[in-house]
Amino acid sequence: MQRTAAASAAFSIVPSYVLGKKHVAPSDTLYIAAFGVGGRGAGVMRGLDDTGKVKYVAFCDVDDRRAADTYKAYPDVKRYKDFRKVFQNHLKDIDAIMVATPDHTHAAISLPFMREKKHAYVEKPLTHNIREARLMTRVAEEMGIVTQMGNQGASSDGSRQAREWVDAGLLGEVYKVDCWTNRPVWPQGIPLPTEKHPVPPEVDWDLWLGPAAMRDYNDAYLPFKWRGWWDFGTGALGDMGCHIMETPFSVLDLGYPTEAEASCTTNWVGDFVEADYSASCPSSSIVRLKFDTPAHGEIELNWYDGGLKPDLPDELKDGETIGDNGGGSIFYGTRGILVADTYSRNARLLPSELMGLMNPPEPTLPRIEGGTGGHQKNWVDACMGNGTPSSPFSRAGKLTESVLMGNLAIRAYQHKVQRINERNGRPYFEYPGRKKIMWDGANMRVTNFDLGNEWVQGSYRKGWELG
Repeated sequence: MQRTAAASAAFSIVPSYVLGKKHVAPSDTLYIAAFGVGGRGAGVMRGLDDTGKVKYVAFCDVDDRRAADTYKAYPDVKRYKDFRKVFQNHLKDIDAIMVATPDHTHAAISLPFMREKKHAYVEKPLTHNIREARLMTRVAEEMGIVTQMGNQGASSDGSRQAREWVDAGLLGEVYKVDCWTNRPVWPQGIPLPTEKHPVPPEVDWDLWLGPAAMRDYNDAYLPFKWRGWWDFGTGALGDMGCHIMETPFSVLDLGYPTEAEASCTTNWVGDFVEADYSASCPSSSIVRLKFDTPAHGEIELNWYDGGLKPDLPDELKDGETIGDNGGGSIFYGTRGILVADTYSRNARLLPSELMGLMNPPEPTLPRIEGGTGGHQKNWVDACMGNGTPSSPFSRAGKLTESVLMGNLAIRAYQHKVQRINERNGRPYFEYPGRKKIMWDGANMRVTNFDLGNEWVQGSYRKGWELG
């Protein structure tokens, strides 16, 4: 597995503030500020708590409804809605941050702390746009901090086993990988809401919007449904791609894609009347990414979501499935086929009788204690100088970029162009359809679609620009 300088470097976790009588030795405790402590954030915190090595200094959440259970469970931890106040009041008190807010605020919250050499655990996808992923990766390296993206499959035994099998030549040269998910399980492919709803009293709507443009509050955004809107989330691919694509990414050393292409659902609001769904991620999509790899040459990675699935391998017998209900991946090689489930807890060969006939190679990669359940502990231990993180930003950044490149292709497919009807002079919108995106990863640039580079950079409300 790829290592980072941050993981191997000696780094003192001694907080710079004076320890009180109730504090245990700093070498035994990681002091954390947590951002987004309801929903998924609460789940991450459970994994951190299980280590017995963390103490929370501050909680920050813009929605008191979502954070209520966490606040009740930790009544003595200081609470904030504005992450900037945590920075002002507790920078000297903490060793690390945990960020599990909506996608569009990951970078804005994380970077100020990372630049002060605070270790960082950030939920997947790492960022909302490609430039942010590149920036987070660079800052983590420059600051020498220990980082982890919250894609727990990176700590699974199955992902490591798959790498060992591929390295041993059981599949031959891999030329194609099919990935799929049952997401979205929230509304997508819907028109932008226009109705103004009252802001819930527990929510700071301005802070929730963060870098996104100001707009009226609508129940179509919160909670959880923000994932389906481009301004806040990254859709089904962004939600699950960093889980499901992690195994092919790490097994095959995929790096940056060279091109991306998509085909998406068309939604209708009337007879022959197409919905304007450009503000929302599509109901379903197929994305095709291509990579050039040293070991296997060109590899095509195909993504399916929204109920779409790849073709079933002929080697799959009646009654056998290609993964769990949530999704999975299929590796096609010149000598065999490998199947992994959503979080890569298991890997198996097809046809299934090969599992009983093969002589598996000896394990060569270190396993993570607890597998996917040990992902948070893996990071905490690395922060304390013990071991290396499974998904450091040096790897997670490139994986996130690949996922977001797929979303660029989706947005190019969705992009609408205004035309003028030659007969009556009236304007109308046309969706040109699929456009292949060519990507220069080294220079972080789309080479054949200028609008795509605006999406690469992202847009920010005044006062929320990233340095």
